[in-house]
Amino acid sequence: MAAPGADEEVSFEFFPIIRQYKSGRVERFMNFPPIPAGVDPATGVTSKDVVIDPSTGLWARVFLPPGADHGNNKLPVVVYFHGGAYVIGSAADPMTHGYLNGLVAAANVLAVALEYRLAPEHALPAAYDDAWEGLKWVASHATASGTSQEPWLLDHGDFSRVFLAGGSAGGTIAHVMAVRAGEQQGGLGLGIGIKGVLIVHPYFSGVADIGKEATTGKEEKAKADAFWKFLYPDAPLGLDDPLSNPFSEAAGGSAARIAGERVLVCVAEKDGLRDRGVWYYESLKASGYGGQVELLESMGEGHVFYCMNPRSEKTVEMQERILSFLRK
Repeated sequence: MAAPGADEEVSFEFFPIIRQYKSGRVERFMNFPPIPAGVDPATGVTSKDVVIDPSTGLWARVFLPPGADHGNNKLPVVVYFHGGAYVIGSAADPMTHGYLNGLVAAANVLAVALEYRLAPEHALPAAYDDAWEGLKWVASHATASGTSQEPWLLDHGDFSRVFLAGGSAGGTIAHVMAVRAGEQQGGLGLGIGIKGVLIVHPYFSGVADIGKEATTGKEEKAKADAFWKFLYPDAPLGLDDPLSNPFSEAAGGSAARIAGERVLVCVAEKDGLRDRGVWYYESLKASGYGGQVELLESMGEGHVFYCMNPRSEKTVEMQERILSFLRK
């Protein structure tokens, strides 16, 4: 029997999401066909895709609620970062597209879902760099100073009421973007008013064990740690890089400078990332951050359950809390 070639030998696997072979070939197991932009018949929300930077492939899907073209009312702007462990997912995937259609209709907001480059072809920090460029592009509409201006944002966006939001890896990205914005004069350096940050089932890590990571979660933590190194092989500080551990010594207390008046952290009881999410909530409260920090725990549920079962009782409960957060 011939020895397996480089295109058959596995160099890394994080099942059931991704596998990479020694040849560099990548298999993704949870990719879903994209949903085209357009009018959603269930909610009446209209969406379209906008290219931001052709050189990197950065683009965004913009969502507008029904009736937005009638009247002169400006809408809050939700800048959304999709999940997918930095290796899968898209602004156009069924879960993100469906979730934002529902949120935009219920909250009467304008949403911008940013499409960032994925690892391992584009190792971290590429996703964060793209997200920051995307956020700056959104902010450029507040003064109509940038290139590639999007009429929906110019005509309908209220840039004194901006929210940053994301789920899973997107929740981690939302935190990092809020920190960077906060270091730009609390977001005012971007020319916008960031009112709140919504962080759902975030993917954080760190060298020191948190909660169950030291006992029943040791094996799961080891796999997650190996995955982070796969995503960001050149991370200067490994697991305690500020992109992974927002409260490490290397982060320099940056979390306290997070932009926004309020932060809502959502966790799920049966999510392997639950303890890290609670740790983030407790650490942010103790960091010196001057805003309000809230926690919602969905009992009996797992990671991103609201995308898997959008009509469940706990999903409705979570949606009502998020709507309340956006309306304050």
